[in-house]
Amino acid sequence: MKIDSSLSAVVTGGASGLGLATVQALRAAGVKVAIFDLNEEIGEAAAKETGSIFCQCDVLSDESVDAAFAKARAANGQERVLVCCAGGGNAIPTARRDKKTGEITIFPSDKFEWVLRLNTVGTFRCITRAAAGMMTLDPVDGERGVVINTASAAATEGQMGQAAYSASKAAVVGMTLTIARDLARESIRVNSIQPGIFNTPAMARATPEMKEALGKMVPHPPRMGHSDEYASMALEMVRNGYINGETVRLDGAIRMQPR
Repeated sequence: MKIDSSLSAVVTGGASGLGLATVQALRAAGVKVAIFDLNEEIGEAAAKETGSIFCQCDVLSDESVDAAFAKARAANGQERVLVCCAGGGNAIPTARRDKKTGEITIFPSDKFEWVLRLNTVGTFRCITRAAAGMMTLDPVDGERGVVINTASAAATEGQMGQAAYSASKAAVVGMTLTIARDLARESIRVNSIQPGIFNTPAMARATPEMKEALGKMVPHPPRMGHSDEYASMALEMVRNGYINGETVRLDGAIRMQPR
């Protein structure tokens, strides 16, 4: 798919980190972009900075997602590109024994379920809306649209405490090929990116020493990933019409250790 000013795109979680880098790369190519994000303050700032439109969006809500797509399409027209970067997680052991008291606690089910609703159901909720909209378009060079999801290295090598996050991202990987097959007859491609350790706002609490140590875990290059490297992969998945049903690791060959 040619990336130029004729395209309209939606980026969820587009106000920061991987999403914002993708917005910046799309805008640099002339694409009309709508930023979906829950945080209105940073969302409006990102939209102003990049020349995009901001649509406040809670991916946990059908009504919020529908309203965001309606606003985006009213401003930019029907999107042909969806990049799903919205998500989050927590770090809670499946079951834990307190070393001092011996008390045993378990991972609260509601906190486990919240991560799956956010990362898996939230991603799928946005895919369904975008796909339905893309299906109303005429194909251009044999394509109606492209969907790109964000998985994680944790999908296959989750660390201790990441049961919910790993499950949610493994589900994103698992549904990628199936959705690509569902939408193939409509000329819509679906792929996912599986990032490793990236230097994003999620790392804001990490000290420089901790970041350096994390980077040294990566075989080559021995550093954390940069957000613009994610954006570069996302744009290549848009450009290359033969990438479909794929999950691509973007991690410097790291394989995560238990902790």
